[in-house]
Amino acid sequence: MNLPLHFGWPGVLEAALIALAIGAVFYLLFHRLGTKWRWPQGHALGWSCVAAIAVAAGIDAWHLFYMGVVKLESPVYARIALQKIHDPDFLAARVFMSSLAALCGVALAWLGLHRELLAD
Repeated sequence: MNLPLHFGWPGVLEAALIALAIGAVFYLLFHRLGTKWRWPQGHALGWSCVAAIAVAAGIDAWHLFYMGVVKLESPVYARIALQKIHDPDFLAARVFMSSLAALCGVALAWLGLHRELLAD
């Protein structure tokens, strides 16, 4: 995400709350598209999960992947790579919590639209 978040655990929780909202919005969007184009329910769930994770945790996940794969042999290159990352100490926690929250947002939106399934 490219938002000015706090550092540490408050920033992780802010990113997770934003990802939760993103997941819910994507499910509502794909549910509407799925009803219009007569998709099975699983297609709307699957595409909304993929899109929500890509949007919510995409940049941070890329930075985490880049730091793990690219050899940063020079301190100058390592410093340049770390300057591009907001709060590199909590990068992995932010990626994990954003991904989990995006999936939970999709699940909560699905539950909100399909309450009659829970009544049985």
